[in-house]
Amino acid sequence: MAALSYYVSVLAIFACIYSIVTLGLNIQWGFAGILNFGVYAFVAIGAYTYALLTLGKPIPGASQTYILGLHLPFVVGLAAAGAVGGAVAWALGAVALRRLRSDYLAITTIAFSQILWLLAGNETWLANGWDGVSGIPQPFNGILKLSFNDYNFFFLGVSLVLLVLVVWLAQVMLRAPFGRILRGVREDEVVVESFGRNTASLKLRAFVIGAVLASIGGAMLAAYVGAFNPSAFLTGETFFVWAALLIGGSGNNWGAILGAVLVPVVFTEGTRFLPNIPSNPQLIEAFRYVIIGLLLILTLKFRPQGIVPERSDRFERDAKRGARLSSTPIPADEAGEPPHA
Repeated sequence: MAALSYYVSVLAIFACIYSIVTLGLNIQWGFAGILNFGVYAFVAIGAYTYALLTLGKPIPGASQTYILGLHLPFVVGLAAAGAVGGAVAWALGAVALRRLRSDYLAITTIAFSQILWLLAGNETWLANGWDGVSGIPQPFNGILKLSFNDYNFFFLGVSLVLLVLVVWLAQVMLRAPFGRILRGVREDEVVVESFGRNTASLKLRAFVIGAVLASIGGAMLAAYVGAFNPSAFLTGETFFVWAALLIGGSGNNWGAILGAVLVPVVFTEGTRFLPNIPSNPQLIEAFRYVIIGLLLILTLKFRPQGIVPERSDRFERDAKRGARLSSTPIPADEAGEPPHA
């Protein structure tokens, strides 16, 4: 029973982390229509930033070489991870979002992710190259002196608190005028610009906010696992986040959370219980991508809005009600005219 509860708590922690990352992508794509195929690059930025700020100084002659090693507290490292991710997103978006749209922007984010991957892998002095950094201190573990299982539940509590804060922020954005304007940009930029709005600035703000959340998710991932390397942000990881958002329902924060629970956690872990094939040990891992790919195709075909679709807000319902009333003929006596004899 203890082993089962520990296993469930591990899955719950990863569900919280992936939910934070998916909510960041939902703000970018679901709210503003920004096609970001480099979302996991910002997870890597957050993970590396947290690691380099919380690790101690590298030991001369040891197997790990990296910069900084400031040994800062967890909260400072988490905040710095979000800040660095947001700053990089601002620098990238200030150029790309003003000049590129749709598929060209998507290609730019892929190229950015590939450049970051090669930089992290080839520059050993930066973050230990392809081997990555390990021994990242877990938050408050040295202070609380908890057992292995108890600490796992403690970290789950921290993850849940952070997820609640992120959900609250995303819900406030969704209902605020800023969120409604972003959805207008998603639907038709020309119309929004005709009302005097700077769509490039609006999309840049959404891009930065989404990147901050993805970077915070990456910091939480590094803090929990205690290690991070370039193999952790390959193409498949980005595919998982996008599949989670599209299957769960883009434009809806609860759909993003549901997708983050189903795709990276339930579906991925479910395939681990399939029997291994001795002649081809890698078949089950490949089959995992096949299952998720088929689910994504079926969702896009039969329910393109996702399991939990985007809900119409009060203003959209009022607009539809007004359209129905305007199309209904008004009797002459109600319109203030005398009825015909």
